[in-house]
Amino acid sequence: MTDAEQAAGSGLLVVGDVVTDVVALHGSPLAHGTDTPARIRSVPGGAGANVACWAVRSGCREVALLARAGAESADWHRDALERAGVRALLAVDEEVATATVISLVDATAERTFLTDSGAVLRLATEDFAPSMLDAMGWLHLSGYLLFAATSRATARLAVRTARERGVPVSVDPASAGFLAELGPKRFLEFAEGAELLLPNADEARLLTGLPEPAEAAAELSRAFPRVVVTLGERGAVMAAGGVVTGRVGARPVRDPVDSTGAGDAFTGGFLAALLAGADDRAAVAEGCRAGAEAVATVGGRPPIP
Repeated sequence: MTDAEQAAGSGLLVVGDVVTDVVALHGSPLAHGTDTPARIRSVPGGAGANVACWAVRSGCREVALLARAGAESADWHRDALERAGVRALLAVDEEVATATVISLVDATAERTFLTDSGAVLRLATEDFAPSMLDAMGWLHLSGYLLFAATSRATARLAVRTARERGVPVSVDPASAGFLAELGPKRFLEFAEGAELLLPNADEARLLTGLPEPAEAAAELSRAFPRVVVTLGERGAVMAAGGVVTGRVGARPVRDPVDSTGAGDAFTGGFLAALLAGADDRAAVAEGCRAGAEAVATVGGRPPIP
């Protein structure tokens, strides 16, 4: 971490999303047109909320989340965040329900999402206040907000305000599917101003058109000062200034259960380590540790003691 980053503060503000996750773990392939046995749970989720919770789990003492939730479940989400140690800055939407994701998790722990974005993309500029950045040393932005005009305006406002205050910004592209629909060029324009980009391998390939994640990381680091591409069970690769600067292996997971939120856990662990003064390599190792823990847990959040 640079001296400027350390001077800005020690807290983390996440601007992102809360989601109601309906997680269905099915041991056999889906049987089209009939029943498939599954274990089903409804749990609080959302990329931004997950990152915030994993940052607390990884030792960051001051973490706040700005997101928008529907009135029908805002109290449930607020309670879950606060029990996890996250300061919940939830805007309540009286017209649209909280986002819902149906997560289909197969026998290999791989997940497929069905997504209703709900209130997420209605996060409005009036929901954000510059004072939310007081004492914050980092702003993390969930890329989901860049996929619609209203939430994009809010995200860009938060980024501009952070940069004016000298607070570094990271962006997670969030969804290869939505990224492909928006278009890589537009996404990169909307993410401009970030100090750090945190795509997974699929997102990095989409953003650059390059087949190898390491090459994609290097290319993206021509537009962003620092890039970390997560590679799942192969760890992560770092790049800066157009070149690969390091690789870190993943932690082995003996009994993977659900890969939902593994990337969010990586981000939370990584940012918590950066804010504690770790260098990039040590922070990536901490992110890999958190990601391995997440894969052994159902849903995208760490268990609450």
